[in-house]
Amino acid sequence: MLYYIDPGTGSMLFTIIIGAASAGLYALRKALLKARFVMSGGKQDKVDSERRQIVIFADGKQYWNVFKPICEELERRGIDADYMTASPDDPALESSFEHVNCEFVGEGNRAFARLNMLKADIVVSTTPGLDVYQWKRSRDVKWYVHVFHAVGDVMLYRIFGLDYYDAVLLSGPYQGVQIRKLEQRRNLPAKELLPGGLTHMDALRKRLQEAGPAPDHPTTVLLAPSWGAAAIFSRYGGRIIEALLQTGYHVVVRPHPQSFNSEADMMERLMAEYPESDQLEWNRDNDNFEVLRRSDIMVSDFSSVVYDFALVFDRPIIYTEPTLDRAPYDAWWIDEPIWTHVTLPKLGRQLELDDADGLKQMIDECLTDERFQAGRDQVREEGWSCRGYAAETIVDYLEAKLAELSESPEALEISEEADGRKLAE
Repeated sequence: MLYYIDPGTGSMLFTIIIGAASAGLYALRKALLKARFVMSGGKQDKVDSERRQIVIFADGKQYWNVFKPICEELERRGIDADYMTASPDDPALESSFEHVNCEFVGEGNRAFARLNMLKADIVVSTTPGLDVYQWKRSRDVKWYVHVFHAVGDVMLYRIFGLDYYDAVLLSGPYQGVQIRKLEQRRNLPAKELLPGGLTHMDALRKRLQEAGPAPDHPTTVLLAPSWGAAAIFSRYGGRIIEALLQTGYHVVVRPHPQSFNSEADMMERLMAEYPESDQLEWNRDNDNFEVLRRSDIMVSDFSSVVYDFALVFDRPIIYTEPTLDRAPYDAWWIDEPIWTHVTLPKLGRQLELDDADGLKQMIDECLTDERFQAGRDQVREEGWSCRGYAAETIVDYLEAKLAELSESPEALEISEEADGRKLAE
């Protein structure tokens, strides 16, 4: 006889199993360490008892651009840290730091199992969902810190995304307002909230300043869609490419890398229907810097690259209508407009394809209308704090927190604090 378990129940059961296994392994490890301690005459093995100072966890290699400036700043100051990645081909593994140890800790649940048993003073990550699904707060970690990898809303994380972090380093003050509202609605203890900035955007900004303006080129439109059912290609297909070609401008199409995996048939069809020419090129460079630098305007959807392009390269955008089912997200708990949806009209125009001739007019308006320049300046102030010194700000915080934790006996009572957070919810 076959039984059906719906995805939600299955996820809950899997979480319970992982939690029970982690608790059992934790108890077993404690018992083994205690036995080894007694049998060795009171001398515990160094490896088993080692506590790490700072651990940075990346659940994918795509976040190395966020963590690289932080690792470089830790290295510059001579602060020992560990960078743990769930990607076997993370570029960090090729680095040659003296004070930052870079390590592959397995993919998926294997990585989370390692993190659930971790002994460290501070864990830093961009990954939401701590203590919600497979990734549990370790009883031997004193402090969990979340940093942002892009401009965006806390409200757009999956439900309970940041609830069990101890501190959040904000890219913009609006995120702090959202977090406080979520804490009030859920009766959660207040987290430490401080400006942290955006390290990858700082690095892009510095690189752009060093590279200077792009060489002379024809007016270039960059089509940079995300992937999935709500993305541009799924909604419009080749109509968007056709409409852009009718403008007479040079068109660069840079699909999301995941499209070539999850939407391979569609991508193959589009590339065959619209082959490269003098006017059209398909871009799949690993590094998007040069294509962003030589593009005058971007057409995209909900990809966070629109903020990189608008705020770092100071260029206008055209975007698709933002749609969202709030139910799976923290946005469901807050009855207010989503910040990213409010800011998009300040950066450019919403895409309309009913009249192909209107797209050229829309592009020309975005390129010349001064209100979009003013809008970019406003959004930059709201969403990108600590511009130019995010890595220094983040490491300042980590260094100060290390000193504070070493002086605070209360910080060692991690298991009780984690239980208190659960009860508060």
